[in-house]
Amino acid sequence: MTKPTWREENNLWESGYKFVAGADEAGRGAWAGPLVAAAVILPKNFKATGLNDSKKLSPIQRERLFGIIKSQSVAWQVSIISVQEIDRRGVGRANMKALRQCVEHLKKKPNFVLVDGFKIDFDSTLSKRIIHGDARVMTIAAASIIAKVTRDHIMVGLHNKFPQYHFDRHKGYGTELHHQAIKRHGVLALHRRSYLPIKKLVKNIHT
Repeated sequence: MTKPTWREENNLWESGYKFVAGADEAGRGAWAGPLVAAAVILPKNFKATGLNDSKKLSPIQRERLFGIIKSQSVAWQVSIISVQEIDRRGVGRANMKALRQCVEHLKKKPNFVLVDGFKIDFDSTLSKRIIHGDARVMTIAAASIIAKVTRDHIMVGLHNKFPQYHFDRHKGYGTELHHQAIKRHGVLALHRRSYLPIKKLVKNIHT
């Protein structure tokens, strides 16, 4: 199994880039809830065991690392894009905006940004796209954890408002449980109506 390494960061640090940020998002494919992106700058002496792609970690592991990353990082930031903006812009443009925003709002300006999957041009800051970066690069793995846990907390909060949809379990993704809840209780303002599965469900409910 591939695990994140410091190779990319070490190469950049040796080239004189002192502050290297990693950026990633969570919730791109979900049917409901916001899209959340995060950017993280880790110090060279960062110490934490088990740092990995958030999808490969248990909720308990993610929560533990979430606290460690926030306390030890040079800087971290999240950007939250609403369902309404996702539907208006399209998820691709919304995703790019989220990644750009969280990097630009870091309290410490990065010298270089490593981005999971997307090629993004930042104002006056160099960047590199890394496919599957959350499983290969430490700073991107850290960003994936911050984004995932932040979004999970939001979805648990939405579950407390709408318990019949079970957002605490599927986090807004297209599971059978979620599908059945929509068929039984209808589509909320929290659902992404621009997504084809939701469009089909809306159509079926009204026909």
